[in-house]
Amino acid sequence: MRKIVMRAGVPAFLALAVVASPWIAAAAPAPAPVAPKAFTGCKMCHVTTAGQRSGLGPNLFGLAARAPGTVPGFAYSPAMKAAGGTWSRARLAAFIGDPRKTIPGTKMAFAGLKNPAEAAAVADYLLKLR
Repeated sequence: MRKIVMRAGVPAFLALAVVASPWIAAAAPAPAPVAPKAFTGCKMCHVTTAGQRSGLGPNLFGLAARAPGTVPGFAYSPAMKAAGGTWSRARLAAFIGDPRKTIPGTKMAFAGLKNPAEAAAVADYLLKLR
């Protein structure tokens, strides 16, 4: 076993902490994505935390990894259940911009974000929630 030696008045445990800090920092989780201002209204119906129960709308955490209409226990419209495919950035931004046009028959009451840049910012945010 190697002995850690104190040098120039630095306690051994402090020297070890300084040496180990790059590995400790690398293991820290990435910060949570920050919701854009345009997402504020979405919070009335949707939650974005892993494992949290859906509200009026489905939980949007993990959206990038699933197909439309597949959150267990949420009562989707037949149109959303039949939508198929996955949520790409383009598809999600289009849906956020005009839900009823993108998936006719959806029961989402939101009319959509008419500003394409805002819709894209919300799509980018949601796709980062993993």
